[in-house]
Amino acid sequence: MATSFTGSCTALITPFRNGKVDDKAFKAFVAWQIEQGTEGVVPCGTTGESPTLSHDEHQRVTEMCIEVAKGKVPVMAGTGSNSTDEAISLTRHAKKAGADAALVVTPYYNKPTQEGLYQHFKAIHDAVDLPIIIYNIPARSIVDMSIDTMARLAKLPNIVGVKDATYDLARPMRLRIALQKKFWQLSGEDASIVPFLSQGGDGCISVTANIAPRMCADLHAAWRKRDFDNVDRLNMKLMPVHDALFCEVSPGPVKYAASLIGVCSSETRLPICEIAEASKGKVRSALQGAGLLN
Repeated sequence: MATSFTGSCTALITPFRNGKVDDKAFKAFVAWQIEQGTEGVVPCGTTGESPTLSHDEHQRVTEMCIEVAKGKVPVMAGTGSNSTDEAISLTRHAKKAGADAALVVTPYYNKPTQEGLYQHFKAIHDAVDLPIIIYNIPARSIVDMSIDTMARLAKLPNIVGVKDATYDLARPMRLRIALQKKFWQLSGEDASIVPFLSQGGDGCISVTANIAPRMCADLHAAWRKRDFDNVDRLNMKLMPVHDALFCEVSPGPVKYAASLIGVCSSETRLPICEIAEASKGKVRSALQGAGLLN
């Protein structure tokens, strides 16, 4: 528990150019995130299009992120898979590369039982000495880790937290009561962040922070100071951006937003495709309304 996982952490996009990972743009992007106040960076998650990265690309993106972060902020490397052996291999690489933690998604498509979920995470835990953040996202993986299973896993020393993308805003408090110990709770849903924090959450692994890193970081700083007027002001300003960035399947909209603010191209990999013109209008309008785009 030496590393803190709190505040505004960015679920990093992976810039592409002509079908390949744009190394230069990615490194500059990570550096900009840290300069803007982002408190943690997460390469190779869902927003980073990890399902369509090759193993070599996945490892290279993780390495580049760690290289740029230089210990200034924690790096939570996405290492999940629906294959336990593959997740172990990716987690071993993250450990060797110098990541501070692994973000491990619940196995998608297989639909394991709660016992299967427990055994999957325990196998990764036992194979690699690296803090693990459970990524619970039923909407994409079609399985929901129960509080009982998470409490059971939390007894293992290197299972240290959860990225909760359930939109169940009672869950942070229920998990706190079940655990009675420190366990980092990070929202995986930007629009829920203020009520999530109010129930005992520690921060957010954010899509919106790709586009508005300073504003997202300021919201968390205001929360810690109990400056609720500022929290409310920033939350109201950011909410239309949150909504616009999910007007289509992520990361299509956030990639388009990134192109509008000039940090990288809007290029995605199939089956994620260019967003519709109507969606582009929503994204552009939301960024202008928040003062992120002239």
